[in-house]
Amino acid sequence: MPHSTRTRRIRHEIPAALTVLALAGTGLLSGSAHAAGTAPAQAPVQNSAAVTPAGQQPEVPSQGELRERVAEALTAIRAKGDKLPVRPSPGGEGSTGPSARIIGGKTTTISSAPWMAQLYFKDAFGDLFSCGGAVVAPTKIVTAAHCVSGIDFRKTGAVITGATQTPVFTGRDDADGRPLLNLRGGELRAVVRQWHHPKYDDWTLNNDIAVLTLASGVQAKPLPVLKPTDTGLYKAATDGKVYGWGRTGSGPTAGGSEVLKVADADAQSDANCKRAYGSEFFAGTMYCAGAAPTGKDSTTETSCHGDSGGPLVAGGKLAGVVSWGDPDCAAKGKYGVYTKVSAFQSAIRAQIHDANWNRDRYADLVARRGDTLFHWSSTGKTLVRKEELGNFSGANILFQTDLDRDDRQDLVWRDAAGGVQWKRGGGATTTIVKDWRDQRQILAPGDLSGDEIPDLMTVTSKGSAYLHAGTGKGTFGAPVLIGPGWQQFDMVRGHGDFSNDGRADVLARGAGGKTYLYQGTGDAKKPFLARVEVAAFSSLNALITTGDMNGDGRADLLARDTANRLWLYPGTGSATKPFGTRTQFGSGWQNYNLFG
Repeated sequence: MPHSTRTRRIRHEIPAALTVLALAGTGLLSGSAHAAGTAPAQAPVQNSAAVTPAGQQPEVPSQGELRERVAEALTAIRAKGDKLPVRPSPGGEGSTGPSARIIGGKTTTISSAPWMAQLYFKDAFGDLFSCGGAVVAPTKIVTAAHCVSGIDFRKTGAVITGATQTPVFTGRDDADGRPLLNLRGGELRAVVRQWHHPKYDDWTLNNDIAVLTLASGVQAKPLPVLKPTDTGLYKAATDGKVYGWGRTGSGPTAGGSEVLKVADADAQSDANCKRAYGSEFFAGTMYCAGAAPTGKDSTTETSCHGDSGGPLVAGGKLAGVVSWGDPDCAAKGKYGVYTKVSAFQSAIRAQIHDANWNRDRYADLVARRGDTLFHWSSTGKTLVRKEELGNFSGANILFQTDLDRDDRQDLVWRDAAGGVQWKRGGGATTTIVKDWRDQRQILAPGDLSGDEIPDLMTVTSKGSAYLHAGTGKGTFGAPVLIGPGWQQFDMVRGHGDFSNDGRADVLARGAGGKTYLYQGTGDAKKPFLARVEVAAFSSLNALITTGDMNGDGRADLLARDTANRLWLYPGTGSATKPFGTRTQFGSGWQNYNLFG
């Protein structure tokens, strides 16, 4: 790509330095130095501590350390003057770092956009930045991949939610000498897990989407991610709004806004975007929004440096993520370019719904040998045995899920007396159903009812399948009949979206190993489309669905053959051919109960 083209593709992040410029200009920076349970009787015997692997409770920085990270970002301008930090491009030349922008527009409040998040972080070169993001679940933030790629958020990052304004110094320190910040009513959180799209291209900024997982949930009301049927939100002239604390002008020394701003960002046609950017624009994964800038800040309303990763909201849903644009944010005819969330909503949901034991980007396996349940961690290519989870000799059905959406993996099992137990990740054990002895199959495929809360599905001894809509609190609504005839299947499995449409699906294996995909609809009254035969798995004696085991954002299938080898069938996202060529994931699994 020619140099002139590359330098025009500017990521819309705002260096934290610019935020400090804005705060210093208002006199808000002070002269401080920092301005320079017990299980039920019928449950399997277990050690509660053992059922909470170390990875479920990662070491989290203190609030003081997080404040220090934010303070360091806010004071970065004092060392850098009024220059933008520079991050090397793939070819070795500099390009401005992450940025976000709202030129024009108007101020708003966090009550109007409760899901807005501020991200502060340091890159590998020691430069400090901030980006925007959107809360989409209590522990999940959607942002841009260029705000995450190459960044270690666990070591250098901090996230603030629930605040209209950016933080300011109080001029005081805590007992450890760390600055006390006025967070303007916001909540400060550490990041314990990060994911960006595996096909993100730092050169073209294609596939510019990422998800951060917070150490604990926030109170902010989540912003719904658009659904597969919301294609009309991208129709030209459809109303949209973009939010951020980015630059308020297009000049290189323009400061960021200390107050949240909103600007109109009505959808533009792909044809208009193509005319503006030519081959730099990737239809399908990007889209343009907002009126064409006029060349002057005074008559332009658009996103700019510092708004990167922030949300574009249409129809009350997350439709776009601030990605890139012309270096001169007000350049005539150069629209803001946004990541098209519809292209990635399935991968986003896979991250929202995919808790795992050690909080990396891979789903894990639990398997019982003898009486002992073990946690096996996926590396993306194989499994490594980790912790012992305790004695589960009485469990006859067992699976992983995250019923309360706290991003800690839970265990659900049925005991010998028919009681269904729920062990919260890091929490107590609760009986959620007293007697389900008449259920042949129990599984947690994800959200079947379309409310973003995980549900349960059961198949009775007579073959009737039911949906039990979850509340997120370990309780469920009245069972809804899915249909009869499910006794023909010896295995019914599901955990995630196999068809890449953002809805949870189910696999069912019948006579001769014929395996069918029941594609989810998101409608509790009719949760599945007509089944489609997708594979013949007659040589397999166990099918296990735990989520995304290879880290590509798609739900995978793990299976054991009659030679006791484990195979990974990677998800493809196709409803007719949902799995790619299998790869061996291990051998010698004959002594393990894999449940499924």
